Parts: sequence; C-alpha cells; structure tokens
Amino acid sequence: MFQKKFIPISNSTFRQTEWTQSTSPQPATGLLIDQFSRQLSDLRISVTDRCNFRCTYCMPKEVFTKDYPYLAQTELLTFEEIVRIAKIFIRHGVTKIRLTGGEPLLRKNIEDLVSMLSQLRTVGGHKIDLAMTTNGALLARKARTLKEAGLDRITVSLDALDDTIFKQMNDVDFPVSTVLEGIQSAQEAGFSPLKINMVVKRGSNHQEIIPITRYFKDQPHILRFIEFMDVGNSNEWAQNQVLPSAEIMQILADAGMPLMALKAQNPNDTATRWRHLNAQGEIGFISSVSQAFCHSCSRIRLSTQGKAYTCLFASGGHDLRSLIRDPQYENDDQKLSQTIRQIWESRIDRYSAIRHENQTLIQHPDRKKIEMSYIGG
Repeated sequence: MFQKKFIPISNSTFRQTEWTQSTSPQPATGLLIDQFSRQLSDLRISVTDRCNFRCTYCMPKEVFTKDYPYLAQTELLTFEEIVRIAKIFIRHGVTKIRLTGGEPLLRKNIEDLVSMLSQLRTVGGHKIDLAMTTNGALLARKARTLKEAGLDRITVSLDALDDTIFKQMNDVDFPVSTVLEGIQSAQEAGFSPLKINMVVKRGSNHQEIIPITRYFKDQPHILRFIEFMDVGNSNEWAQNQVLPSAEIMQILADAGMPLMALKAQNPNDTATRWRHLNAQGEIGFISSVSQAFCHSCSRIRLSTQGKAYTCLFASGGHDLRSLIRDPQYENDDQKLSQTIRQIWESRIDRYSAIRHENQTLIQHPDRKKIEMSYIGG
C-alpha cells in the first residue's frame, strides 16, 4: 500500500545511498558515525499514520479525505516489535526516543508502549530520554497516565491562540481551549517545562506570533517557532509562505519583547535557544529553511510500518519490519543490528543544506518526499 504514496526521486543529488549487506557482522559498540561524521543519538518512532486534525501544512483535508487509504492494523509495528527495534538502536548509541505520528495519542493503549520503552537503558546504564509530540487534543485525559507510565517530556503543537485562526489551521473546527486544558493538565501531572511548537505560515497564522509569545513568556514552558517546511508533497509549500526566524525575532523586538541568546544544551539540537530580556520565559527557533542544521543532525526515524528513514525529507526508507518478522531471525537480532549499522554509516542526507544552497533544486518535478504524517515530525 505504501508504495502508492510517493514516487522515488530520480535526481541523483537526493538519491539515497545504496549499500550491500556485510558478510561479517560487527558487534554494536554504542557509537555510529555517518558519512559526514554525524553521530546517531535520536530515534523518532511514528506509532500511527492517523490524526484527528487536518492541519493545512501536514495533512490537508483535500488529500487526506475520509477515503484515504490508511495503513491496516496488521501493517503497523506491534509494541513488542517497536521495543525490539528500539533496543538495537540503543545498542548503537541512541539515548533519546520520541513518539510521534500522525497523532500518537490515537494509538490504542499508547501508555503501555510508553511503559515498555521507559524500562530501557542506554549503553551507559541511564534511563532513555523518552518524549512525545502531540496536538494536545486528547492530552487532558491522558497526561497523568503517560507520566505514571514513564514518559519524561511532552511537546505540544499549538499554531494559534485565537480560536478562529486555530480552527482554520486544524481544519476540523477543534477549539483551542481544549489544547490549553491539555497543557495545564500535563503541567499538573508533572511535565514541566513543556515545549510548545508553533509552525508559522505567512498569510495564515503569522499574526499570532505576538499574542502567543505574550501568553507564554511568564510561564515555565518553552515556546518554539518553526519555519514552514517543504515536508512531503501535499501541503503546497511555497517559499513566500516562509517567515524566517530572523523576521520573527524582529517582530518580537518591535513589540517590546527583545531576546537574548542562550547556550545550546546539546550541539545536535534543532532549535536555537533564547530568553526574554524582561521575563524568564525561553523561546526556541527551528530554522531548517533559512538556517539549515543538517551538519549536526543525529536523528533517524522509524515509520509506523517499520521503515527507517535517515532524513525528514527522504523519499524512501529501509524495511526493518521484514527482518523482525522473518522466522529465520525470530530470536536473532544480529542481522537487524548489522542492517541498522550500515544504514547509518552509509548516510549522506543533507537536504535542507542543499535546498539552502540551491533553491532551484526544490522545483525538480521528480523530487517526491515522504509525507510527515507517515514519518513523524
């Protein structure tokens, strides 16, 4: 079914590296380095390709209709399969796992998966940093259960405070008040600080930059602005809809909210950190269009269907599900471990940097990318 959702790119600039299976497997050492000396440390796991929102920049209603061919339950990785794959990634150096979707809270009994993953330990014996990104629609009823199951951090997508604009963005008439209730419930459950992500799309919600900043500037949460990205093929991305982070900073300064830079907590973080000069609130900027950060990317993504993707803008993935469902390897993870090793060590992805260097490449007619709702953000 999935093969119908994208067309593999033919432009060699973006072609995925090919590799052959080694005949002499090497043991996992807790350290994997790709072709640009980037170390693997983050695993993002999509647990469902479904969502209860139809955000225009991710799952526009015109494409994701009621008849859209979502994956069948048998095509999804089971919780046990997810944990098995995660353990191998951890042996290769992963220290952070983030659960994504679609909307992860739509996956039945998701707290059971959280509990299973929270028991895993890094090669150094530390608890895995376990996080989740959610649209917040179901967070009020799930926050405490998720905390008790062992979830460490939550990121909530919130593209507007104004109810009319928020409903236009999610395109299912969902009220912003319910998401705000979810944020409050998560804070009360012990998730603090939360990260609040706002995708800024010029002409759609850019007028919400000042209101949402004022709302969160005296709260413990971290507000992050994300440039509208050309992820997938369905969102009709255009360069003139991107509001660069530098312009957002100027908008805030002009509104009496100047910012001061903070040191990065991790050199592989996607967001640059800032804080208000006249308040304690922290703000982040994810600027993959105007300031590509491919040089430090440490993330690999596991799709709902069990395919590993080495870039958010990839056109194809590597099938891990077939390995773990092959009776020949039912009790043997060696081939899976070696496959993961070779996937990462062959990695050359740097799409955002290439796009930044040569804008004409984004117009290539054969360049098709996987949808964000399938691969996770």
